[in-house]
Amino acid sequence: MADLIVVPMMYRIIGNCSDYLEEQVGWQTGMKKELERLRENHPKIQAVVYAANRAQISDHNPDLKKWICQLRDAIDEADDVLDQLKYMNQEYIHKETKKRKFLPSFLFEIPRKIFKIGERALKIDPNLKRLEEAVQKLDRVSADVTTFLHLLDRAKQEQKDQEFDFYKTRETGYLPKNGLIGRRREKEFVMEWLRNPSNEHRGTDLYRNISLLSIVGHGGMGKTTLLQHVYKDEITKEFDLKMWVCVSNNFDVKKVIADMLECLKNERPRLETLVSLQRRVEEEVMSKKFLLVLDDIWEEDEEEDKSKWEDVLAPLASGGFGSKIMVTTRTDSVALMFAMVIEEEEIVKLEGLEEDECLQLLNSHAFAGVKSPPEHHKKLRVIAAERVKKLLGSPLATKVIGGVLKDNLDERHWRTVLESNLFGQNSINAILRRSYIVLPNHLQNCFAFCCMFPRDHKFHKDDLVRMWIALGFIQPSQGMTMEDIGGSYFDVLIKKTLFDKVGDDYEMHNLIHVSASNFFALECSKLVDDEESSLKISETIRHLSVQNCPDILRKIEKFKHLHSLFLFYEDYNKDLCKALIQIFKASRCLRLLYICTKELQMIPEEIRYLKHLRYLKIQSVDAPRLPRSLSNLYHLQYIIYDGPGRLCQFKGDDFLPSDIHNLSNLHYMKLPENYIASICGIGKLKLLQELNTFDVRDMSGYTIGELENMNDLCKLEINCLENVKDTEVACSAKLCVKKRLTDLTLCWSNTNSRNIDLDENVLDNLQPPKCLRNLSIKRYMSARSARWMNNVNPILNLEKIELTDCMEWEILPPFGQLPYLKSLILDNMPKVKWLQSKFNGNNTYRAFPLLEELYIGGLETLEDWFDAGVAAEDECLFPCLIQLSIYDAPMLRELPKLPPSLKCLEIWGRCHPELKERYREDGGSDRHNIAHIPQIDIRPP
Repeated sequence: MADLIVVPMMYRIIGNCSDYLEEQVGWQTGMKKELERLRENHPKIQAVVYAANRAQISDHNPDLKKWICQLRDAIDEADDVLDQLKYMNQEYIHKETKKRKFLPSFLFEIPRKIFKIGERALKIDPNLKRLEEAVQKLDRVSADVTTFLHLLDRAKQEQKDQEFDFYKTRETGYLPKNGLIGRRREKEFVMEWLRNPSNEHRGTDLYRNISLLSIVGHGGMGKTTLLQHVYKDEITKEFDLKMWVCVSNNFDVKKVIADMLECLKNERPRLETLVSLQRRVEEEVMSKKFLLVLDDIWEEDEEEDKSKWEDVLAPLASGGFGSKIMVTTRTDSVALMFAMVIEEEEIVKLEGLEEDECLQLLNSHAFAGVKSPPEHHKKLRVIAAERVKKLLGSPLATKVIGGVLKDNLDERHWRTVLESNLFGQNSINAILRRSYIVLPNHLQNCFAFCCMFPRDHKFHKDDLVRMWIALGFIQPSQGMTMEDIGGSYFDVLIKKTLFDKVGDDYEMHNLIHVSASNFFALECSKLVDDEESSLKISETIRHLSVQNCPDILRKIEKFKHLHSLFLFYEDYNKDLCKALIQIFKASRCLRLLYICTKELQMIPEEIRYLKHLRYLKIQSVDAPRLPRSLSNLYHLQYIIYDGPGRLCQFKGDDFLPSDIHNLSNLHYMKLPENYIASICGIGKLKLLQELNTFDVRDMSGYTIGELENMNDLCKLEINCLENVKDTEVACSAKLCVKKRLTDLTLCWSNTNSRNIDLDENVLDNLQPPKCLRNLSIKRYMSARSARWMNNVNPILNLEKIELTDCMEWEILPPFGQLPYLKSLILDNMPKVKWLQSKFNGNNTYRAFPLLEELYIGGLETLEDWFDAGVAAEDECLFPCLIQLSIYDAPMLRELPKLPPSLKCLEIWGRCHPELKERYREDGGSDRHNIAHIPQIDIRPP
């Protein structure tokens, strides 16, 4: 695979070099010309690299492959020099800042400027010299692009040939080639779906007579085979018309419609206009019940493809009631696109076969045509049974390997085949790799990098995006943060079903992981798990993953171009610290370091050599103290410690370097316990996006004013607000100008007697921005709400509100008017009497339009849901409520009318006896509207 990262990196380097040189005294004419040539060559390089990747011509052209490697080396060298210059600039700024603490600036500023001007005028600046040499090397390598321009036409033809060959191999007929093994349950589901004509006519919808079913699964999962067996079943005779169309990667609107007509008329229509083809299909299906299978659909451009499929499906709208369309595809995005067109969604996802099904399928192909009885090959069947797990439940791999085994019914042959790389077969790879080869270049880089991780690795979306950013994989876009852009990249990969959601995390399907790891291994990534495989690694590898293989660490010095290094050690490794020292000295180009081990005694101070490092993650039961030299790695964007952490031996000042605030490029920092709260002068970390523990102190470096310039914060928790001494200091936090802030927690430390007027003024002056989604307030001791809470507009976008231990609060703000509020938690607020106090300006009470979760606990004086004298229309309260929990509300006697959406009702603790009796599950009648609730939990005190 051609290295696609070279194109965006080269573009960035040209721009950065120009910016740097414009700031220098004595513009270098030679370098200016070289940069101009690079700009001229950039489009040519882009075309050649793109063509080399799409058509894989570099795989068969050693000269092209060598040139791309040289280009990547030259680009990396220039990028490293620029990165070093930025590092030195930041280092200088920090040194100058320290000097200003002790000396007047005029004593050193003017001499420094004179020296730098003279140095550059004489062209002796060593940094500028290094940059010149790097640009000259890149210019020399780039000039060779002309040697390969002639390959562009050939590459286009090769790509067309490859796509045609792929289409021919994927082109399917409606007749199955073998019996159906496995998939019985899925087949029954599809058959039942075919039996149901349609739920009912759907009003005036264009496709009201048509039902849609999408079969989604990875390549080789048996989607086509399943529908072939359904298509030939007796049940399909109930349809007036049947059509089977193989779409594959050769999607053309007129061709698909012509294929449909060929199925209906048994002859190929002559070349006609789209309109005439549509009219003929419309006439053929008019008022007739049809079955259409669209097999193997891909997606290039979502919006453009949607428009094309609307043209294909439009003439089918004339079909009769009960008509059916079945689609097979690898991606959820295609299924969702069809659902948007037909306005109906029914999806069946095909996973891998069970082991016994896989073994049955393997034996059926391996012994096909063998006339001797099964007991003659008992040993072969045992060998197959022992190794069937390696097939990962893939019907395609099972069939292909079964065919290979069939050639020689010898034990040695079977062991050799089944112990080899089963997914190295070209026929398997040709099918599987199509899923990621069709990705756009920027997504292909990001996806290839994911193969670094071990099989079954749990991917966390935000963390993976941070890695992509650290490695320069994200292409900036105006008006969006890099994190948002990276998140959109990941969302596309999910829609392409390259990742599966597992709880809150994601996994790469084993089948895809094995195939993609093999495909991208040579140039993008490598997983090392034994000594033998380590010997095969190219010394120019950029990304290396080491799993339980200490031997490779002794050879680490030969991998001088590493940009990312992953160390996965399940067991304790006493030599790891020594190995890390060697790594830090040898691999100075690292941008990303990920250490996952059971125990780690320390991180060596030699980490200071990694001046390009952007991302550091440590997963360990025991977290070592962070090295003092860490605070000198000015490019660091992400520091993550992830683990339980037995850290009681460290105080905050011992665990962190005292000058950690020097890392002004930090975007995210995750540390154990409350060590972040110990950072003095954290306000210098202006780019920080999450600050989950900020403890206000009445001392320099810890006041709430530290938050003033931290305008990139998305999540913020402020504790110890009783230490804010006056209103003006509270204003200095400037929360309302933080336009990315979505989660805010405001806490006072205790509920003891305090200056209540000051608390009120502090909260009044901590007004959040309108973009806030989640708000939590704890231990606020005033009776009234903040002024900004009484007007709905400033908090219009809130989705979750949690008020806890606010013992004196009496009158709640008009939360019922918040249009997006989904969760409201009121805990230990004994003086609140009513849940809602304001209405929409007329006699109709329409409150909490989207509220799904309501928790009321410790509201001792709550008597009713409304202000006294106000009546509400029952149907307008909590229309979307799913869960209602009431705890310790002794004055509350009755609930409002409960909506049909309610799934769970809990009443427990010190609640009024009448309330419990009235809503007890065994009350016997639906007088109180509870029969529809699946879960009711009424407990005694």
